[in-house]
Amino acid sequence: MFDRKAYEQRMKWYQEARFGLFIHWGLYAIPARGEWVRSTEQMPEEEYLPFFEEFDPVDFDPAKWARAAKAAGMKYAVMTAKHHDGFCLFDSKLTDFKATKTKAGRDLIREYLDAFRAEGLKVGLYYSLLDWHHPDYPHYGDLHHPMRNCEAERDVERNFDRYLDYMHGQVRELCTEYGKLDLMWFDFSYGEMTGEKWRATELVHMIRSLQPDVIIDNRLEVSGSGFGSLASGNPSEFSGDFVSPEQIIPPNGLQDVNGNDLAWEACVTMNDHWGYCARDKRFKPASMLIKKLVECVSKNGNLLLNVGPDARGNIPQESYDILDEIGRWMQKNSASVYGCRGSGLPKPENGRITARGNHLYYHIMENSIGGIPLYGVDRNKVEKVRLLQDGSELKVQDNWVVNNYPDIAFVEVSDTPALPDPTDTVVEIVMKE
Repeated sequence: MFDRKAYEQRMKWYQEARFGLFIHWGLYAIPARGEWVRSTEQMPEEEYLPFFEEFDPVDFDPAKWARAAKAAGMKYAVMTAKHHDGFCLFDSKLTDFKATKTKAGRDLIREYLDAFRAEGLKVGLYYSLLDWHHPDYPHYGDLHHPMRNCEAERDVERNFDRYLDYMHGQVRELCTEYGKLDLMWFDFSYGEMTGEKWRATELVHMIRSLQPDVIIDNRLEVSGSGFGSLASGNPSEFSGDFVSPEQIIPPNGLQDVNGNDLAWEACVTMNDHWGYCARDKRFKPASMLIKKLVECVSKNGNLLLNVGPDARGNIPQESYDILDEIGRWMQKNSASVYGCRGSGLPKPENGRITARGNHLYYHIMENSIGGIPLYGVDRNKVEKVRLLQDGSELKVQDNWVVNNYPDIAFVEVSDTPALPDPTDTVVEIVMKE
């Protein structure tokens, strides 16, 4: 039975936070060709295991990561406890394929959780439903397993229930031995591998009994390309709490079949890979990512922005630089992000609008001639207007140029052709109640 009151209570912080850090890290940082390297190259286990023997992230400093996330204005983080390759960054008692058995000799997840909590950030764990290391996970004929086309695997007998016992056992470990978790981020369902194939109802009941306030994504049902039963208006017991579009921001936000807004979070890479890829320098500029964060909020969504640390445990400098620039903008303009949502007004041609209560935040991304029109804002209902970055007063214009358009408020934010902030100049409008 879906408990709407409990749902809204546990989702409150999440829908106020709006901005989080995704961390993809593991053995795949050593080949440095992305986190799917075993699958895309159909790499046998014996070719991958040497990376396990080599793994030694001597520069790993989760406190530095946490400080960078906080300075960027992020309010929560999600880190890969186990990715598809089956390697665990936590000290699971159910496997030796884990960080504590490498040269690292450390429970990297525990250190991550301690560091991020120390900075006041909410913490989440990513856990892959897939496992290319476990002997009972489907090999031959699977859609993604590295050995999917290996004839020698065709007739090998495997016990999938034994794998599920292992998977559920690891999730239990994460839910009982690492303190309060704010997010559980599963990845992902595909083909026939969906829903009760994972014993999903049993899994969610266990999680809720151990971590009653935890937020769960929707990927026990779908991949990053689906919405799941959350969108049906009749959620399953394992529907999760939010939709997780991947590498895309929904064109118009997301609603269920009854027109009710859905909680959602766009997970996005800074370059083209989740895990570290040494040659991938296609980093999105910070200015673009600021605008994409604002777009998410204007559509009632969150942005989970990814970093992929290298084999030594360093977040790439390009990522640090991007986080730093986002942080400088957030330092002055975060009021237009935290706790905000869509305004209900049409998207203006010169930017976007976010809202909180009777406060409208007009994100101006393109300057105008003759005053900036605040589309959809009735100047007769405006109490005051301020430039958010410094709190300075902006007067609603009243002159022969703008008075031809009496239903629109116009303001001037600069005496020059340049906007005060070339990326996104935010005007705070307090409407009369």
